[in-house]
Formats: sequence, structure tokens, C-alpha cells
Amino acid sequence: MHYYFAPMEGLTDSVFRRLHHQYFPGVDRYYMPFLSPTVHRSLSHKEERELPPADSVNFAAVPQILTKNAEDFLWAAQVCRDRGYDEINLNTGCPSGTVVAKGKGSGMLRDAEALDAFLDAVFQKTPLPVSVKTRLGLESPEEFPAILEVFNRYPIRELTVHPRVRRQFYDGEVDGEMFAYAMKHSKIPLCYNGNLFTLSQINALQAQYPQLPAVMLGRGLIADPGMLSGGTDIALLERFMNELLEIYEADFGGSRNAMFRLKEHWSYLHTRFAGSDRLWKRLRKTTDVSEFRSITREIFHTLPLQPVP
Repeated sequence: MHYYFAPMEGLTDSVFRRLHHQYFPGVDRYYMPFLSPTVHRSLSHKEERELPPADSVNFAAVPQILTKNAEDFLWAAQVCRDRGYDEINLNTGCPSGTVVAKGKGSGMLRDAEALDAFLDAVFQKTPLPVSVKTRLGLESPEEFPAILEVFNRYPIRELTVHPRVRRQFYDGEVDGEMFAYAMKHSKIPLCYNGNLFTLSQINALQAQYPQLPAVMLGRGLIADPGMLSGGTDIALLERFMNELLEIYEADFGGSRNAMFRLKEHWSYLHTRFAGSDRLWKRLRKTTDVSEFRSITREIFHTLPLQPVP
């Protein structure tokens, strides 16, 4: 079984990936938050930073592309190849309203014929192997068989299936029956993504599907960064978060920007600490960096870790 870290916008940036690998081993591949190419055919300063040369880090990372335009995808694939990457990932799963309205992300699942035409154009010229991250459809899981039929026509390296539809975003139950359908009918190696928060859940999934080659973890690894290395130690987690804050302070022009960036992490992390609701409420509201540091220190030093809720 291979373990992948899901791409999470605003959370799993290049700094986070490097430090997470340093502090908490166990992830086989980190998938990058999406790059959305434009007609200008150039990378912004932020995109340059978030797409470092592949040989500048000592772990495997995969760039993810968000676009509905095949030529834009191929341009981005060539940029990634030039930077030393050996795979590129197509995002057909993002549920964001603005993304879907533009026909990107899970918006690409609306029209199977258009998706087929896009993939046909991409696979005629792609300079890199292509993997895909997808959902079951926009409104109904019954959309998925036709979508999978399209994917099965192409030499996709790996298909990551998040067994929800777009309208669910990340709420409600995942559709185990439809993932079972994917396991039976996919001609492509599969990766499972969705609602995996503990090793016991991963082990149960592996017992159910012994032939499943990989799982992708997102919110579960943000809340429990050491899950794959035997569990998260509080002292190590504190050092990890403090170093993240220090680097973000240097990279994002000051402490306040760094603090607001880390609040997103704490929206997941605080759930692992018993009795954290009061301190989390203060942490969420504070605009003072010194108070932010004081509250996080209090959490680390006074609250015990609890099982994943």
C-alpha cells in the first residue's frame, strides 16, 4: 500500500511539504495544490516558488493541473517535465463553485463527450505520464459509470477516486458501493481518497480491497501529521508548527500573514486535543501574534491528545 498526501490549497504548500517530510516520514508522494495555467503561458512568482525543481527536494512530489483546455494542460506538463517531474495530475474533482462555473475541476464531469475530447487531445501529445483525481459526478453517483468508461479509454497512470459527488463538497457519507464498482470495472490502477482519519480505517479499507495499491489522505494527515509514522507526538508537533510559523513569517511578509495561514491548520488540529473548544475559539478570533503563540503553547502544554472524533 502506498500513501499519498492530498493537495490542499492554502495548507500543503512547498514549505509544509518539506517540513512534514522532515518531521513525519511515511508519505510516498505529495500531490501539490493545483496550478491553473493561463493564456499568458508563464508562471507567477508564487507558482515558481510552489513548483521547485524536482531534484531540489528529497521526496516525491506530483504537480496538479486545473484546466479544461488541453493546450494549457500540455504547456503546463512541459514546464513540469523541464523542472524534472515524472508525472502530472489532472484535477477533475475540485468542487469550488467558481471553479465548477468555469467548467474546470469537477465541472469537467458535466459533459462526458467534452471530457473524452480533452483526454484525447492530451494523450496524443503529453510529455509526461498523466494521473487523474476525480469525483463520482456533479449531482448523482449514477453519473460515474459513464465517466469511468471515458477514463478507461486512456493510458492514465493512476485514477484517484473521491467517492462523493460535487454537490456534497466534503460533507455526508462517501459512497462505498460506487467505489466497489470502480474497483471492479476500472482498467486503471486506483487510489482511494475520502474520510480516512486513522490507521485503523486505512487497514480496514486494505482488508476490504487487498488489491488496492494506494490511498490518498488529506484532512486526516493535517489533523494527525504523524499518523503514518506511529502517531503524532505533542512535543514534535509543537516544534513542527513553530518552525512553520517562523518560515511563514519570513516568506509572507510578517507575523500576521503567517498567523492567519496557520489558523487553517488549527481548524483541523484542535480537534485532536481534548477540551480544546474554548482555546480554539480564542485562537480563531485573535489578531495578535503574541496571543496566538500563547494560546497554541497552552494547547500543547495543557491539553492531552484524544482519538480522532
